[in-house]
Amino acid sequence: MKKPTAILISLIMIFSLAACSSKKISSSNNTQKTSLNSTTKSESSTDSDRKSTTKGSNILIVYFTIPEDVNTAGVDAIASASIVVKDGKALGNTQYMAQVIQQTAGGDLFSIETVQKYPLDHKPLVDQAADEQKKNARPKLSTHVENMDDYDVIFLGYPNWWADLPMPLYTFLEEYDLSGKTIIPFCPHGGSGFSSTVSTIAKMQPNATVSKDGFTVSRNKVANSGADVAAWVKGLDLAK
Repeated sequence: MKKPTAILISLIMIFSLAACSSKKISSSNNTQKTSLNSTTKSESSTDSDRKSTTKGSNILIVYFTIPEDVNTAGVDAIASASIVVKDGKALGNTQYMAQVIQQTAGGDLFSIETVQKYPLDHKPLVDQAADEQKKNARPKLSTHVENMDDYDVIFLGYPNWWADLPMPLYTFLEEYDLSGKTIIPFCPHGGSGFSSTVSTIAKMQPNATVSKDGFTVSRNKVANSGADVAAWVKGLDLAK
């Protein structure tokens, strides 16, 4: 009887030791997972801080864009009348250029948007643009800059519509006093460059410095203009 009893006791001890070892391994794995999670959160926080602390925090990049309704399925990079497609995502021409400017110089992005939405088909869009120009309209804006005094440099992006500023740009420029600030225009166009839009901006903001070194590019070449936009920005004197 003693021998079976001894064997039974030995088996119980072996199972007990195995269970303890298993608990230790499990505890070690849990500790490792917690440590990895903490590292991920720390890295995410650092990335977030880096994004919010951009050089050139006195820079505001304002843009107006109407990305037309174009089928982008299976397309990685194309240019049309008003859009750029990168990685399957459609961006308005001036939106894309504004993002390149921000990546190069830092600053904050601001999209000029209107209460009344524009048609996304090309012909109705250009017809409405012509009608607004004929009426000298001032479309009501749905977005507004609350802290304009914080900025010294204003990049101002817009498409060339019928050799003029889009009428929402008139609304924007009449809403703010940009005295003492530097305004730097950028513009995708259909063949007319800036036309007279730069001088129009200067007339509307006579106490601002309107740069004559703006950037304009054919709307058909915007998709491949990223390097040129970045080089242009780097060549500007943006010292505070």
